[in-house]
Amino acid sequence: MIELHAFDDPRAQASALAKAVSGALGASLAAAPGTRATLAVSGGTSPRPLFEALALEPLEWSRVNVTLVDDRWVPETDNASNARLVRDTLLTQAAAAARFAPLVDVSAALDAHIATLNGDPSYALPTVAVLGMGEDGHTASLFADAPPDEWAHGLQTADRYVAMHPGAAPHARVSFSMSALKGIERLFLLISGERKLDVLKAAASAPQENAISKLANDKGVRLDVYWSAK
Repeated sequence: MIELHAFDDPRAQASALAKAVSGALGASLAAAPGTRATLAVSGGTSPRPLFEALALEPLEWSRVNVTLVDDRWVPETDNASNARLVRDTLLTQAAAAARFAPLVDVSAALDAHIATLNGDPSYALPTVAVLGMGEDGHTASLFADAPPDEWAHGLQTADRYVAMHPGAAPHARVSFSMSALKGIERLFLLISGERKLDVLKAAASAPQENAISKLANDKGVRLDVYWSAK
């Protein structure tokens, strides 16, 4: 099920989504005193205003783990690193008290590191996740133009993490699998512009060979879409 929340500009979109994410995390913390909640976020340029707004939310951040939905297989010093973006924009202000769990360790081989992540109980499924989406319909780093065996594995495996080598996008990736995305309790999608809204509507209206369609057409998944016209 998709629920669309529409906004005229990115600032209003970011503010509303920050409050929704904070509310979901706060509810999880309140429901289980003494435990922790985990937030997984996406990278790119679109989430920056959200991260800056979310960092100011009055949440018990010392009980929150922050991780990533996906990341490029690059050092954290690289401008393409999603972990770098999170450290610079989200893990500031009140949110500096959160515990960060990045996905990339380039000192290891990619496949070996994926196996380590899948075997590490501290990298369990998050409570809340904020996804992005490309105009090709990918979400997380589940690219349909990856090698066919990787694409099929990403859709079918029960493992939480997979390696992806997109055909058109640069860098190898670490990504949540489709089964992992479907297992997350609260899923938010952050998108902007008419083109991406059209892609989402087409993907939801009929099954397509892209990740957002696979997710949106699963009857067990609720996706809260925060869309800005600009």
